[in-house]
Amino acid sequence: MSYSFKLSRRIARLRLPVLVALASSFAACDGSNSLSPDALDSQTPAAPTTLAGGDESVGTLEVSTTAAATYGGIPFGTFAQPTTMFGSTYTGGKVTVGPATIRSTLAAIKSRGGRVVLMMAGSEKYYKDAAGHFSFDKWKQRIDRFRGVNFDSYIKDGTIIGHYIIDEPQDPANWNGRPITASTVDQMGQYSKARWPAMATIVRTVPKFFPSHPRYIDAAWAQYLSRMGSASDYIRKNVADAQNRRIQLVVGLNVIGGGQPNLTPMNATEIKSFGTALLSSSYPCAFISWQYRSSYFSSSSIRSAMSAISSKAKSRASKSCHAG
Repeated sequence: MSYSFKLSRRIARLRLPVLVALASSFAACDGSNSLSPDALDSQTPAAPTTLAGGDESVGTLEVSTTAAATYGGIPFGTFAQPTTMFGSTYTGGKVTVGPATIRSTLAAIKSRGGRVVLMMAGSEKYYKDAAGHFSFDKWKQRIDRFRGVNFDSYIKDGTIIGHYIIDEPQDPANWNGRPITASTVDQMGQYSKARWPAMATIVRTVPKFFPSHPRYIDAAWAQYLSRMGSASDYIRKNVADAQNRRIQLVVGLNVIGGGQPNLTPMNATEIKSFGTALLSSSYPCAFISWQYRSSYFSSSSIRSAMSAISSKAKSRASKSCHAG
């Protein structure tokens, strides 16, 4: 994972079925880092009925929790994916949610047979100290906002793939020159497990970030860009590192900035080639890529390529992102 491409979190707008009535809510957006296409979230056109899935949203929606049939294989999708995109192709995704909207968001995704990785702490700006360094205390305060919100049923039924603990803890640029240590990340996992023991804990960092087996982190994340070299070598290395640390592995492509030449979108041929290579291993527990952008995904060639890789993901044996 390179430091030169940063993931930041802007709240994705999640579209709900047309028959759902919208209660009062306010959209809140996270900040974005340089070179981060997360800012493109705001360019996604809103559907007539929308729910702002942001950190500071207020109001709730009553949505049926009757689940559609969950699609087989491992979850496949993107960051910032509108709820209306969950279905036979995009069976999984990653969303950022606040305590006021988590249940209605999960109900909407479940109703479409989807599965999702949840970012609950939101943008890193909320858990930095005055010097720009990571603050564990502030991060815990962000997680504590969900006290009293019961979403256990979505953990139990598999709608929730796992808790997205933090993004790129190893990158000094994210934390004003002071990376977060592996031991601190493991403590963050412990804090999550104390509240939701059955929810997998996931960190977006490659497995080698952990010097040995973490006690409270279930899965690492390997996101491929073409400048990382052979996709086949990349997946073999990361699978081996994950197995050595006895953790699971989420994979994905940087489709927005990981093509050739560097920092250009992947074309359909690259998506098929790189995605096939990542799925040559049966080890990954989910395939979630960076990131949804309506203008990009509306291309017929991109839709076809993503559908082809989704079919491969569905052909894999379904597995949990829990370690061990």
